[in-house]
Amino acid sequence: MSDIEELRALVREVIRDVMPNGLPVTETVNLSTDEDLAAFVKRFLELDTDERDELRSGRKRFRLGAAPAAPVPASAVNGAERAGESTPVRRIERGAVTEAVINRAARAGERLVLGRGAVLTPLARDRARTSGVQIEKER
Repeated sequence: MSDIEELRALVREVIRDVMPNGLPVTETVNLSTDEDLAAFVKRFLELDTDERDELRSGRKRFRLGAAPAAPVPASAVNGAERAGESTPVRRIERGAVTEAVINRAARAGERLVLGRGAVLTPLARDRARTSGVQIEKER
């Protein structure tokens, strides 16, 4: 095991000791079309008893995600044309940038530009390094 994996395992163990029910799980849901809403409601109605209990107790939560950002050309980010750069850019203005966001960016081949109100979690920073996602923080 690497040092980072050992540290993560220790943190998980401490969390289990301090919070026997674990941390609340928050799932970000993007509902930008009628089809997205219909799929979410259908999935919600099909939850089993344990999942419904988790919702009632607050151990599972849903959070409305921002509307999907259209890729911004790199030239629009810094005002200058970069020769040969074709990597799509996703701009995140605010909120926590998590491992899940990094994973989606890696699958889409995107580069992230974080606005002043965006915060990169430590686990997301590690995931970005391992998956090769470039992150630029505006100042």
